[in-house]
Amino acid sequence: MTPDALPEGGARRGFVYALLAYGLWGTLPLFLKAVSHLPALEVVAHRVLWSIPIAGAVLVATGRTGDLKAALRSPRTVALASLTAGLISINWGIYVWAIAVERTVETSLGYYINPLMSVVMGMVLLGERLSRSQVAALGLATCAVILMTVEAGVLPWVALVLAGSFTIYGFLRKTLPIGPSQGFFLEILILSVPALAYAIWLHVSGTSHFVVSQPQNMMLLLACGPATAVPLLLYGFGAKLLKLSTLGIMQYIAPTGIFLIAVFAFGEPFGMARLVAFALIWVALAIYTWSMVSQARDRRAADAAAHGG
Repeated sequence: MTPDALPEGGARRGFVYALLAYGLWGTLPLFLKAVSHLPALEVVAHRVLWSIPIAGAVLVATGRTGDLKAALRSPRTVALASLTAGLISINWGIYVWAIAVERTVETSLGYYINPLMSVVMGMVLLGERLSRSQVAALGLATCAVILMTVEAGVLPWVALVLAGSFTIYGFLRKTLPIGPSQGFFLEILILSVPALAYAIWLHVSGTSHFVVSQPQNMMLLLACGPATAVPLLLYGFGAKLLKLSTLGIMQYIAPTGIFLIAVFAFGEPFGMARLVAFALIWVALAIYTWSMVSQARDRRAADAAAHGG
């Protein structure tokens, strides 16, 4: 069944799932700020380890364990999943670190840039031709990055690495021949090997924060599992039930929440140069979204005309 043919009830459920996912991602900096006193690598390790029980339970509940067994027997699937797992762990690590060192505004910029970087990847890797609207949007985004570079005296690498790693992850993840919940479990299963080894090393060396004598830190590290797994699983379920154009518009919820928290809750600096840069990004995204919606409408009209003929 195509997204356009989905029953209204399914579309509504998908919207709720996606809204919850993006809402949780948009408020995630509040949780990551609570663990900012802990080393970023340790936080990432526990994000992996405590996601496994949740993702595993969903896999069993949905009866998808057979898909996972088939994937594990395929060297190509395991190799590709190892690559996507490495990319998402880099993304997580930089994100956790950036919030700890008060660079949350830059992380929101990265996730705003992400859809525009996807357009560039389609052009470079797939030979896709850009519309005039997409070229204009990319031009404005480039101006924003240049402005922030000149203002700060350094390239906004946090934003670019977050956007780049997540864009490449999304591109490769689509080629992984396995469903979203199965793929997520496979990725964290692969990551659990180095994560568990690192956690054991921290414990043996006496530098672990996951100890009984520090109950608050233990609870925070345990909470890394649901904070990581729940929005990803909700997004996976929502994406199955929604049109791509709807997801494309909803994806701006998360970086908007991150931005508002950075400025108003964390009090990070947001001077005139950043204001102009973000304004350019917002205009670029408005142009990009309008172009995307228009193309989807034109395709539906063409399909209807062909069907009618």
